[in-house]
Amino acid sequence: MIELRTPAEIEAMRPAGRFVAEVLATLRDETKVGTNLLSIDRRAHEMIRKAGAESCYIDYHPSFGASPFGKVICTSINDAVLHGLPHDYALRDGDLVTLDFAVAVDGWVADSAVSFVVGTPRDEDLALIDTSERALDAAIGAAVVGNKIGDISHAVAQVARAEGLSINTDFGGHGVGREMHGDPHVPNDGKPGRGYPLRAGLVVALEPWFLQSTDKLVTDADGWTLRSADGSRGAHSEHTVAITETGPIILTDRSFLGVD
Repeated sequence: MIELRTPAEIEAMRPAGRFVAEVLATLRDETKVGTNLLSIDRRAHEMIRKAGAESCYIDYHPSFGASPFGKVICTSINDAVLHGLPHDYALRDGDLVTLDFAVAVDGWVADSAVSFVVGTPRDEDLALIDTSERALDAAIGAAVVGNKIGDISHAVAQVARAEGLSINTDFGGHGVGREMHGDPHVPNDGKPGRGYPLRAGLVVALEPWFLQSTDKLVTDADGWTLRSADGSRGAHSEHTVAITETGPIILTDRSFLGVD
């Protein structure tokens, strides 16, 4: 069921969005060559406890997960792009890292993801990250009253296709509110003017993600981590966005922290 939020409820969602933004900015700043993925998870867990927030991941067990997730953040590295389960791995020079984080604060959820490189970057990795970020900007720009879900999806796909990327629509954006994943599904490809009409009060997580040379995924042995079928690298950018009569509000915006 698609739920629309009142202006007061959208205001009540701001603390969750701000906290998610702060955590991702902190973790991005602290993550270096040599950082262990389990240390990232412990640091995120520590910040959740200190804030009195509630993890959306630790007990999460959808049909596509082998077991409850058991950690509080997704850490996807290199050819992993979604649902990366933190494990005992120390980051190496040039690793492409995606952190995906969702929590509830006072019962309201926010969800966001960021990709970056530790150490010496490859040009092709920076280009892929830039494409995912530009696609997210395009999606947010299309998230206005009077458009439809297909307009958001089409905006994402236009950016990707201009860079020669193929697009997977199995996993994409989604409604956000009292739960992490709700209706509507927002695929990263679609036809403009089609789908659910965007109305004031709709809150969605928009999340373009792309792989360098495929749109096919395989599930890792951990039962969670999704990797490219051909070993190419992936990038993922995500914000929680409220659609209002005066335009989209990025609830997980990190710019107030002086970062992108």
